[in-house]
Amino acid sequence: MNDVAIRRALMRIAHEVLERCEDLERLYLVAIPNGGVPLARQLTANFKQIADVNVIVGILDTTLYRDDLKLKGERPLLRETEMPSAVDDRVVILVDDVVKTGRTIRAAMDALMDFGRPSSVQVVGLVDRGHRELPIKLDYVGKNVPTQAHELVRMSGQDGNLEGALEIVVMPGES
Repeated sequence: MNDVAIRRALMRIAHEVLERCEDLERLYLVAIPNGGVPLARQLTANFKQIADVNVIVGILDTTLYRDDLKLKGERPLLRETEMPSAVDDRVVILVDDVVKTGRTIRAAMDALMDFGRPSSVQVVGLVDRGHRELPIKLDYVGKNVPTQAHELVRMSGQDGNLEGALEIVVMPGES
């Protein structure tokens, strides 16, 4: 996927979200760093363009909620968390760039509960690789990319931005 295809997918996802959500004022996007942040910002701009609605965007670090911390044996690098308000009674949409096993989404749901009790939680994944290890379902998908479990899919661009050359690269490696 190049920049144009990613923007097109995010516009389609924005339309799908707006069709499904009955009360747009209750929407709350929560981006999973790093790849989910520019995607959530673009979705917010799309919501503004389509329906003239301002949607709150939070950033939620899932590091301390991961179930593989003990396996790695090293001190994890913590990333920024910015949650502008509680999520109580909100329709929260978790936004991630690439979804594989579902473990990051599960960690995000655990972390989210520290910020309140949302009325519902939905998930956007720009790329769905499959290979689930947990029963996590994506509500909105930009593109399904069939890969082998050992392959790595990453988003590349300028500083995690949607500006300039952006593509999804499938490369052999550990994921």
